[in-house]
Amino acid sequence: MEKPPAKGTARLLIVDDHPVVRAGLNSMLRKQSGLRVIGSVHGGREALQFLEREDADVMLLDLRMPGMDGLETLKALRGIGGAPQVVILSNFEYDEEIYRAVEAGARGYLLKDTSRDEIIAAIQAVYSGGTHFPKRIADRLSERQHRPCLSAREIEILELLSKGLTNKDIGRALKISQFTVRNHVYRILAKMEVGDRTEASTVAIEQGILPIS
Repeated sequence: MEKPPAKGTARLLIVDDHPVVRAGLNSMLRKQSGLRVIGSVHGGREALQFLEREDADVMLLDLRMPGMDGLETLKALRGIGGAPQVVILSNFEYDEEIYRAVEAGARGYLLKDTSRDEIIAAIQAVYSGGTHFPKRIADRLSERQHRPCLSAREIEILELLSKGLTNKDIGRALKISQFTVRNHVYRILAKMEVGDRTEASTVAIEQGILPIS
C-alpha cells in the first residue's frame, strides 16, 4: 500500500494530451521534495474521473486539448468540493486565453518552455494559496483586464468578418439585419481600438480571441 504524502507535500495531477509532455513532466517532477506526482492523464474528462477517486492539491493543466479542453475543465472544477488549484502550462500566451483561464479559476499560467525551477515555484505558490504569473504573462493579463470584453454575439460576428463576409452576408447567416450587423461592427472596432475590419481580424488572432485558421 502506497504511503500517504508527507505533511506539506503537494499532490500533483498532470493533464496534457501529449504523451511525451506528460512523460517529461513526470520525470522532471516526480523526485522533487515538497511535491508528489499522483497521476498523469490525457484530458479534462479523465482528470475529473481521476479526482472522483483521489484528491489532488495542484493540477498542471494544458489549455488546448481535444474533447474537454482546459477552459472547460477549469469551469467543471468549480463544482467540485476541494478541487485542486490549477496552473496552466501552455504553448500559447495569447491575451484572451490567459484572461479566460484566470477568469475561470487558474491561479498560475506558464509556457511549456518554462524552467523546472519556475514550474516547481508555481506549484508551491498555488499550493500555499498564492498565485504565480511570470512578469510577461502578468503584464499581458493586466493589459487585457483593462480592455472591454466582446460579447458572445460580437465574437460570432468577428469570426465571420475574419472570413471576409460582408455585413449583408453576416446578417443572412445570423438571421439579423445588415444594419444590426453594422452597429455590432462599429462596437467591435471601438472596443478593440482598431481602424477597420481587417485590423480587427488580425488583432483578434494575435490576442487569441479567434483561433489561427
